[in-house]
Amino acid sequence: MQAIGKVEGKQLNCIANNMEKYISFSLGCMDFIDSLQFMSSSLQKLVENLAKEGSSKFRHMTSHFGEERISLLLRKQVYPYEYFDSEAKFLESQLPPIESFYSTLSGEGITTLDYAHAQHVWQLFNIQNLGQYHDLYVLSDVLALADVFENFREICLNYYGLDAAHFYTSPGLAWQAALKMTGVKLELLTDIDMHLFIEKGLRGGISMISHRHAKANNKHVPSYDQNQPINHVMYLDANNLYGWAMSQALPVEGFRWINDSEIENLNICDIADDSENGYILEVDLEYPRELHDDHNEYPLAPEKLKVTNDMLSPYAKKLLDDLSLKGTSTEKLIPNLHPKQKYVVHYRNLKLYLSLGMKLTKIHRVMTFEQRPWLKTYIDFNTEKRKLATNEFEKDFFKLMNNAVFGKTMENLRKRTDIKLLNDQSKARKINQ
Repeated sequence: MQAIGKVEGKQLNCIANNMEKYISFSLGCMDFIDSLQFMSSSLQKLVENLAKEGSSKFRHMTSHFGEERISLLLRKQVYPYEYFDSEAKFLESQLPPIESFYSTLSGEGITTLDYAHAQHVWQLFNIQNLGQYHDLYVLSDVLALADVFENFREICLNYYGLDAAHFYTSPGLAWQAALKMTGVKLELLTDIDMHLFIEKGLRGGISMISHRHAKANNKHVPSYDQNQPINHVMYLDANNLYGWAMSQALPVEGFRWINDSEIENLNICDIADDSENGYILEVDLEYPRELHDDHNEYPLAPEKLKVTNDMLSPYAKKLLDDLSLKGTSTEKLIPNLHPKQKYVVHYRNLKLYLSLGMKLTKIHRVMTFEQRPWLKTYIDFNTEKRKLATNEFEKDFFKLMNNAVFGKTMENLRKRTDIKLLNDQSKARKINQ
């Protein structure tokens, strides 16, 4: 970036998450994109996965180093990062001792096998000094990443007919792949009230430990007590959770507010999950007291709340005093047993809440829309490809191509940042005036 800043007469632009994290930058007609935005695994892992398909996948490395030497480079090379504290080290004619490869950042050194590998590389490539070893290390990493990314581009072209090099991130690529494969025409919401209404119902995911301690007692555990009741601790996980949700009937077009007479005749519990029309409602709900004990560990209808000290239990207040802590004013997504006012909820969730005993006391507003399972074809395609994947990279890739679409539908454009990079002092002075 310092070198680019010295270039005159070229427009310098960037796409950034914030002042420290950049997605891309461009200089004139050249775009610089980050491969990590598409392939989040380490380079070592990416190379190992691709190497399983043979050295023919590494066209750039083969053309530069030759077939006979490439096998040595199809793994992460070792480098004594902290040993280099002056340019004079580049002139040394042998590898430093194995202790010099220790990294305080990772808290680890290298193994004797790693060191033997470095010595083998030194000999095979006829390296004369550490400067040449450094250049080989950097060059092999760059060429390996180029081969990995070229292979990634081929996968995207083969499966989706899209070139990843024309995108900035995997969510952007996945979103366009979904639209292209399904051919759906989505109505653009232009009513700000509708937009804010839907946004009010986006709350995020619950993260909590509601049952703090559980102990299994059965014949499979060492501490089994046959005089105590038998119980088990079970771990459950949902497979393809995002994929399942996106395979359901989703809004497409025809967004409108329904009038009072339509609300009067609306019976939410009778509307099928795959009905042609879906609904998002703003309602008041009551949580009957007789449900509190049964629902205490996982209450329905979570809300974003700021927990004030007067909402804390006597035990929680005592903990604050004993530990000399202050309460937090940060808003959290909290499941609770309180009544809900003007709670925005999708009709399928509302059906669930009512079936489990919550009471609907008032409907304030209802938005309806036409819905179809328009993403299902795309989701099923990626799910099937993931089942057939032969390495971890492809498994993670097809999973990401589904999950990234979910994130793209929830993207808050207001959080985007507009950052301008200046390499012209006169422009900088104008902005500061």
